[in-house]
Amino acid sequence: MSLDFKPRSMLFNSIEFAIFLPIVFLLYWLVFQKSLFRQNLFIVSVSYLFYGWWDWRFLILIAFTSLCSWGSGILIDYFRHRPLAKVVHISNIVLNLTILCVFKYYDFFVTSFANLFLNGRTYGLLLNVILPVGISFYTFQALSYSIDVYREKLEPTRDIVQFFAFVSFFPQLVAGPIERATNLLPQFAMPRTFNYNQSVDGMRQILWGLFKKIAVADNCAAYVDYVYGSYASQSGTTLTIAAVLFAFQIYGDFSGYSDIAIGTAKLFGIKLVRNFNNPYFSRDIAEFWRRWHISLTTWFRDYVYIPLGGSRVAKAKVVRNTFVIFLLSGFWHGANWTFLAWGAFHALLFMPLILSGRNRKYTNGIAEGRALPTWSELMRMLLTFTLVAIGWILFRADSIGQAWHYLTLLPQGGTAYTKGLAGCLVYVILMLVMEWLHRTENHGLDLHIRSAALRYIIYYGLIIVMFFAYSNSETFIYFQF
Repeated sequence: MSLDFKPRSMLFNSIEFAIFLPIVFLLYWLVFQKSLFRQNLFIVSVSYLFYGWWDWRFLILIAFTSLCSWGSGILIDYFRHRPLAKVVHISNIVLNLTILCVFKYYDFFVTSFANLFLNGRTYGLLLNVILPVGISFYTFQALSYSIDVYREKLEPTRDIVQFFAFVSFFPQLVAGPIERATNLLPQFAMPRTFNYNQSVDGMRQILWGLFKKIAVADNCAAYVDYVYGSYASQSGTTLTIAAVLFAFQIYGDFSGYSDIAIGTAKLFGIKLVRNFNNPYFSRDIAEFWRRWHISLTTWFRDYVYIPLGGSRVAKAKVVRNTFVIFLLSGFWHGANWTFLAWGAFHALLFMPLILSGRNRKYTNGIAEGRALPTWSELMRMLLTFTLVAIGWILFRADSIGQAWHYLTLLPQGGTAYTKGLAGCLVYVILMLVMEWLHRTENHGLDLHIRSAALRYIIYYGLIIVMFFAYSNSETFIYFQF
């Protein structure tokens, strides 16, 4: 079976979304506000329109996933404390993961097996299906609901519209944050009223996310893509710069998406969980993973790591559990051995901390009560960032062989490729300064400045910077996951 088409997209940084969002916002508050049912039904409708903009066939899959998870919650509650409850629970998990694996991993496993044992011949077994956008995100979100119902942490909802709104809520549908039903679902069960201050803060967060995407990520992407496309002929200095810029590209891209998603949700009276908390200011790898892609990290912690025994078991099992969650996290990102290697690399970095009980050493704020970090904190942050950037080489490479070759070329030095580099550095530095100054706030534009004039100078200044920084619109990296 082959689905050879290029899906359209309604990216957050597209003209389509710039038209879509204000229309939906006005209808939501002016037409549908008086009825909670109609408001939720409207959310489901526009979310399906948003998702179907890529391809309408994606809608069949998300609707089926939503229906199965909603129905499983009701059946689990109906058969509570009877064996059938566990049967329903396991069946729903297997069904959802099977769908995810078929679309995301089937061709990878067939190809890998063929390369190992059949001289690369696949005998027509490949499906060649396109990966539905955001399938990993909404699958994990739906699974968390049924698992929490089975664990009796959540009462199942009988309202199918509320549940479909929970799974398909368009701001976070295709790239997270991965919401828990305990946080998001009750918000669709309560009447929502327009909050001016919350909406203004949402617009600020959207602006900050767009800056990170358009100015930082997209400009870094131009440099990184060029270097990786010809890495074998580049100097070690250029390769080092590209590795550093990719670290900022993926952060600006993914955290920028999360900021736009969270800010957009605020416009509709919905609060999403924070997904990034200044991860590149981390002082060790454990702190980095408490600050990077928080919704996925905590998902694996609560639904995989802790059920396996967590760190309260024998050391051998602690090692096993740590490798399991990091390898799963790596494989969650894509069907390539590079992602597994990336997960294993971080497991190795994490291992000394958890075995020595120092994985919770840095739970306090960064440079609390000080404008600048201490020399020790700065060195720890630089070391942690360096290790993370090395890991991103594995993540970005097409193969483990390419990643290894790239790494072996780094020490060569030489003259740096500079086209577009100055702009990238300016935008990255501006982002880091803003996030450092507001590291105790919810986002980089969570300003507490009394002067309205100064606030608007900052807002319009960022808009002007984005205008001059705009290049060809790049899709968001995490859409492929």
